[in-house]
Amino acid sequence: MTRNMDTLQELLERNARHVESLPEGHFADVQDGQEPTAVSVCCPDSRVSQEGMWDVEEPGWLFAPSTIGNQVWDRHGGERVVDGSVLYPIAYTGTRTAVVVGHTGCGAVTAALEAVRDEGSEGDGGDGGDDETPPGVAKWVDALVPVVEDGLADERVDSDREAGLVDQLVEYNVDRQVAFLCGSEEVPDDTDVYGFVYDFQRVYGDDPGRTYLVNADGETDAGALRERVPADFEEAVRRLL
Repeated sequence: MTRNMDTLQELLERNARHVESLPEGHFADVQDGQEPTAVSVCCPDSRVSQEGMWDVEEPGWLFAPSTIGNQVWDRHGGERVVDGSVLYPIAYTGTRTAVVVGHTGCGAVTAALEAVRDEGSEGDGGDGGDDETPPGVAKWVDALVPVVEDGLADERVDSDREAGLVDQLVEYNVDRQVAFLCGSEEVPDDTDVYGFVYDFQRVYGDDPGRTYLVNADGETDAGALRERVPADFEEAVRRLL
């Protein structure tokens, strides 16, 4: 049996265990539609599970798209618009909580940083990668390049700080994505927009797997953010910038 056949068997076995674990009536309340409480967009990474981080077991509570670099925007007709996977539940299912989740050690931010550095050293135009980068990947890295450039120009971002440069830029990118959603005419004014960083590398604290609130509707002051959360969760509010 080839390696790929082994993987196919494992997929089928994992799904069988999933089916067996579901209680009777698991999908009963969502047979005719969905009204998710929150839409949470995260970077696609095998180490970062959105259902896992938010402890979601029931269907219909979380709408969980993923885009490279947890970007909430896309291009249409030459203009920047809210990505359809993020906007869909807001526009069609009444969802009024939008969450942007970056994560420590993000490969997309790392790739965009490398592209900026390559452009500065070689003058190659910063195309988000070499000629071997698939266009579908390069598109998203390219979109992060201006964010990284702006972040490097921000006085709060400092390569000499204890927190690594990539992780500082991850947080900076979350701020930018939140700002875009808050400023978009496509997103209703009564939508709450939160920015988090999922930390599995102990960058923000000693609890791997914790999501740290870094932004709420554009507010980034840690003291002001702590006033928004219950006292028991004040330790889940931290910023690098």
